[in-house]
Amino acid sequence: MNRILFTSLSAAFAVVICGDVWAQATAQIAGSVRDQSGAVLPGAEVTVTQTETGAARAAVTNETGSYVLSNLPIGSYRLEASLRGFRTFVQTGIVLQVNGSPVINPVLEVGQVTEQVEVQANAALVETRSSGVGQVVENARILELPLNGRNVNELISLSGAAAPAFKNDSGRNPFLADTGVSVAGGSSIGLNYVLDGANHNNSFENTYLSMPFPDAMQEFKVETSATAVQNGVRPAGSVSLVTKSGTNDFHGDLFEFVRNGIFNARNAFATKRDTLKRNQFGGTVGGPIMKNRLFFFGGYQGTTRRQDPADTVTYVPTAAMLSGDFTAFASPACNGGRPVQLKGPFVNNQVSPALLSKAAVNFAKLLPQTSDPCGRVIYGNQIRSKLNMAVGRIDYQRSEKNSIFGRYLLDSNFSPAPYSLNHNVLSVANGSTGLGIDALTQAFSLGDTYLVSTKVVNSLRLTANRWVGGRTGVEYGAGRKWE
Repeated sequence: MNRILFTSLSAAFAVVICGDVWAQATAQIAGSVRDQSGAVLPGAEVTVTQTETGAARAAVTNETGSYVLSNLPIGSYRLEASLRGFRTFVQTGIVLQVNGSPVINPVLEVGQVTEQVEVQANAALVETRSSGVGQVVENARILELPLNGRNVNELISLSGAAAPAFKNDSGRNPFLADTGVSVAGGSSIGLNYVLDGANHNNSFENTYLSMPFPDAMQEFKVETSATAVQNGVRPAGSVSLVTKSGTNDFHGDLFEFVRNGIFNARNAFATKRDTLKRNQFGGTVGGPIMKNRLFFFGGYQGTTRRQDPADTVTYVPTAAMLSGDFTAFASPACNGGRPVQLKGPFVNNQVSPALLSKAAVNFAKLLPQTSDPCGRVIYGNQIRSKLNMAVGRIDYQRSEKNSIFGRYLLDSNFSPAPYSLNHNVLSVANGSTGLGIDALTQAFSLGDTYLVSTKVVNSLRLTANRWVGGRTGVEYGAGRKWE
């Protein structure tokens, strides 16, 4: 058995002043409030309300009429700006994306505060504060696009300046996608992964930990070039991912994807259809525990695979060979139509059994038997794999100034070694495919955002990641005497 245990603990503490720095996996809104003549309006109150949860944040414009609302959860928002002697400005349809920082400049008209001027803004907002190059992949595209194994990491190649690349795989991490990703010409190990604002890297292999399955993922953003300081851990870029949260409305889904040999046509060169049976199933649910205050979200995905291939051809010693008779083995039928004359100590392609290695003869007893005179056998490595992934999240709006969230991700992968299923010693010698998998990933994050004042925000992230994984071997021929 070959297993690796890797555990990491990290803490992130940030004080945000005037919006110059903000925690990852969130967003912010900034701008300035002016009147119709273009004069700035100090003292105006700007409030944003997340439409799905009712959570509200407020700020007051400074002497230059500027405001910043930082560390906002992603989602849909409604913005209001009000000042005595002016009509209230209302803008709806604002959608904040991960690590986004749009600028919204309300213009107030003279009138009563009770009067409103409403603006619909369903169009994409302009990002003016970040000089980096980035691309957001939202939940609609995550669910609609076909994915091999439903691994979200393969969608990174859809972003600008990203392309498939060689996968950095030591064979110990069974959770990696089939291909790596290169961003801005960097290597596949040059990406920094952040999940819900917390570190999500596997430092053993310089790759990511398990990715949440598509139905549990809200969106993610790939950034490169001149990104913010919090993205400078690795040179190629940063991938910021956000899991789904609960809202004031219950929401969820159920899914199952099936691949089965009975649906497939027979390969033209095969004698029968393949035996693949693969089921991927699960669901999600989210909603309110206390409306406008406490929300939950949970999801599960299970994947089972059963396959009994018989496509590997090899040759083993026959009973005649073990008795010293290699006549059939050296015949034209076993050598492409030409006979073979074995050299001494063979005589007429026969040798005394006493000259054969006792250890080799004993080991040959573990090999599969064959009636083919040439020793030809056909076998396959049976597959019985089971993968389980679960995601749970709680969001708590403790007060107007304080919000807390906790998220837990579990991903397990178990597949016994083929030898334990077919007891064929040839499976053991078949490289890494002859080994089993027993791996577990756990990732826990706790976040707290506290509004110290309208200009100061404290954001805290605590993270604990644990990965136990690797290939498992087998014991065979225990207790046998080899000499």
